[in-house]
Amino acid sequence: MSNQTLASFSGEHKLLLENRLEAFIEELQAPIHLKESMLYSLKAGGKRIRPLLLFATLEAFGIDTKKGLYPATAIEMIHTYSLIHDDLPSMDDDDLRRGKPTNHKVFGEALAILAGDGLLTYSFQVLANMPEEHSDSKTKIALISLLATAAGAEGMVGGQVADIEGEGKQLTLEELEYIHLHKTGKLLVCSVMSAAIIAKASGEQLQALEKFAQHLGMAFQIRDDILDVEGNQELIGKPLGSDIENSKSTYPVLLTMAGAKEAMQKHFEAAKYHLQSTGLDTLILEEITDLVVLRES
Repeated sequence: MSNQTLASFSGEHKLLLENRLEAFIEELQAPIHLKESMLYSLKAGGKRIRPLLLFATLEAFGIDTKKGLYPATAIEMIHTYSLIHDDLPSMDDDDLRRGKPTNHKVFGEALAILAGDGLLTYSFQVLANMPEEHSDSKTKIALISLLATAAGAEGMVGGQVADIEGEGKQLTLEELEYIHLHKTGKLLVCSVMSAAIIAKASGEQLQALEKFAQHLGMAFQIRDDILDVEGNQELIGKPLGSDIENSKSTYPVLLTMAGAKEAMQKHFEAAKYHLQSTGLDTLILEEITDLVVLRES
């Protein structure tokens, strides 16, 4: 069993990730203002849930977590690009992200778009350049394919389009689940499954871990919907009620607040069940699952 707590595991791996992110941007032969814009959003903080899930899954398999540094960095670049674009006037039109001015408020809309584009494309360059001691060629191709699918039209981007098209409409629960399974869930699943691919997990473990991550993604998004209504604005770092302002369907709107909390609990319990069925040392992953449901930001 791991003798690390989530706090120590998170602190160690966040530092590792953030140092590598900064180094990757510094290595770019690119215009200085583009690099500054990319780095501004990468360094904006956040929980780093996706990289932590990847590192914690490797830990569960007893694999050196440093082998996950390149894919964890690539996934965080994808996540950050999506936030930059989400905040744009043509999307959610947000002025604040994690308590700081959004990228386009600091660097202008054109450079913010290009910074997002730069992070998106650089993520695949990072994966392609994984050291051989971290991954063989076959594994590297599998990781690139997995991330491209999770981030693209069949994953996050498709979910974002469905989210935009659903504004101002009363969505069904099935339609809302589609949005969240794709917009939020696919990249969370990618984080867990990337580690499972590196660890050469068995078929049964791959199935269980994928179900775990899917339920975790749903619990994560429902918690976001709840916090948008009754969260602490200072902790969240942006004004509450943005979903209502943007006429979006949410779990509290469809199910009532009590129903949303019940649905979140069901996904939380299902995530724990599938995680425990892997037979791995899942202590850190279980603590991350707890964090998703109990977090205040």
